[in-house]
Amino acid sequence: MEWLSAAADDPAECRQVWADDPRRPCALSTGRFFDVLSVDQRLGLEMFDRLRRNGMLFGPAVVDRRAQRVGFFLGSQGREVFTYYLERETSSPPSYRYLDHGCAIVVPGAIPLSEDRYQWLRAPTRRPEANPRRPVALATVLVASAELLARMDRFDEQYPTPYSAVVALPEETTTDAG
Repeated sequence: MEWLSAAADDPAECRQVWADDPRRPCALSTGRFFDVLSVDQRLGLEMFDRLRRNGMLFGPAVVDRRAQRVGFFLGSQGREVFTYYLERETSSPPSYRYLDHGCAIVVPGAIPLSEDRYQWLRAPTRRPEANPRRPVALATVLVASAELLARMDRFDEQYPTPYSAVVALPEETTTDAG
């Protein structure tokens, strides 16, 4: 948490807050030590799961349950690389916010509880490095996850109940070998 507190406007005060109450959230400036890609919670949880299952590079991830947003930490000054690869993936990207200089993010303390508003999906172990593969992975998974969720929504609209999906299946023909 040392490198995280360094991003606060008053790093010593942030460290003291966390020493007194390791659950207490703290607002940190983005852009100097790290940037954050913020997306809708549903999309963010799908992205998180896909990144983790595929063993792709990504840093800390945080969820704000009340705002229903997920934030993925990147090395600072990653906007250009992220945008470049996002534009290579699609001409109409899903909605996102890229937080860099002039922005801030609220992060949980070191030991949040399950009912806390702010929680780590993947807690930080060290400051995110400026790894060019991380923004590429996030851009690719952002588009893929948004497409998957859109397909799932279309399926749910077409087949609102499990029974309607079964009824739509073609009849199977079976042959008796006996």
